[in-house]
Amino acid sequence: MTITPDSIVYWQWGDFELNATIVFTWLVMVLLTAGSWLVTRRLSDGPELSRWQNLLEVLVVGIRDQIAQVSHQQPGPYLPFVGTLFLFIAMANLLNVIPGYLAPTGSLSTTTALAICVFVAVPVFGIASKGAGAYLEHYIKPTALMLPFNVIGEISRTVALAVRLYGNIMSGTVIVAILLSLTPYFFPVVMQLLGLLTGMIQAYIFAILAMVYIASATSAHEHGEPDENQNKTSPEQ
Repeated sequence: MTITPDSIVYWQWGDFELNATIVFTWLVMVLLTAGSWLVTRRLSDGPELSRWQNLLEVLVVGIRDQIAQVSHQQPGPYLPFVGTLFLFIAMANLLNVIPGYLAPTGSLSTTTALAICVFVAVPVFGIASKGAGAYLEHYIKPTALMLPFNVIGEISRTVALAVRLYGNIMSGTVIVAILLSLTPYFFPVVMQLLGLLTGMIQAYIFAILAMVYIASATSAHEHGEPDENQNKTSPEQ
């Protein structure tokens, strides 16, 4: 029983190994890139839209709405990063229906890389929104004694992101393998369908948590006050 795609090596040269995690990660990236190009090469702003453009617009609008609800900020700056996280994880998990495919999110190295992306993005967005001084100041609030605890908190939530996604995907694979050995027909199919649902939920949770962490670093309002940019009204209103 294969626990992680890291253990399947297709080609090796010295210390370099081309394992299933790398292969299927690049497969997901190629599919997302090619799909995006095919859908967006002939975009239309008229009443007649292709079904793929409709699907793309539903995804984009849905992600934008979720970002706005979580962050209470304009979603534009965060849409590319958070949307990419969601689409990559969702596609990686949905392809599990293909025989022989192993989700790269079942590898701790992949989930760690995704969590590190969030770990880096949080201060980047925070500094871009508040400035370096204002962002770094929150590490010593309410007192400078909190500095090590705040740093540990940043690291621990990154570890939690990686382990949560890895654990959920890996556990589904293990359960399907066990049921396949016991009842090789009915239960594995049911568990595969549940695994797809779990994979989509995990993609959603990962993207939402990433946005929560970014929103906490970029929040433009204090003490529950709404964002000024969102509450400005024109004289005509």
